[in-house]
Amino acid sequence: MKLYHHPLSGHSHRAGLFLSLLGLPHELVEVDLKTGAHKKTEFLKLNPFGQVPVLEDNDVVIADSNAILVYLAKKAARTDWLPEDAKGAAAVQRWLSVAAGEVAYGPAAARLITVFGAKYNPEEVIGRAHALLSKLEGRLTDHHWLVGDGPTIADVAIYSYVARAPEGNVDLSTYPAVDAFLRRVEALPGFVPFVQTPVGLAA
Repeated sequence: MKLYHHPLSGHSHRAGLFLSLLGLPHELVEVDLKTGAHKKTEFLKLNPFGQVPVLEDNDVVIADSNAILVYLAKKAARTDWLPEDAKGAAAVQRWLSVAAGEVAYGPAAARLITVFGAKYNPEEVIGRAHALLSKLEGRLTDHHWLVGDGPTIADVAIYSYVARAPEGNVDLSTYPAVDAFLRRVEALPGFVPFVQTPVGLAA
């Protein structure tokens, strides 16, 4: 397998993290976003949307980080990471939607400002981040994991941008349950850290 990624991309990290948690052999292929490699014809053949990550598994190409998580869990037949029952599968999908929505437009967007110079409104995206964190804190106060009694791809999808939220000037200090959740993910066998950038509150 090949994972086309960028080390500063949280979307890339969640895909790489899950590959490592599953212990699946893979090659990391860095896509140089600064030079626009993700917008060139060769890469656009893999993903017409011009985004990382992309997973290449022989003749199968999967774009989108959450789709990659689903593909890997299904391919490895790991129903612990992606439940087969209707209720469990729906619960995981709910958090994958949060990762694509509230996470992307909250802590991820806030971090894009400081790390990549994105032109978002800091007050607006930081506010969204705290709204999300409040909901996560509520869920994780009485639960170790977002779905069920063990880790699932829901936790993998949420982890990366929440862990690096301080880089986008999002303070995590008032969310002890979220912090404990991040530590639990980091204690999983096969965990690989998301590179830290000394910006924002992490400077």
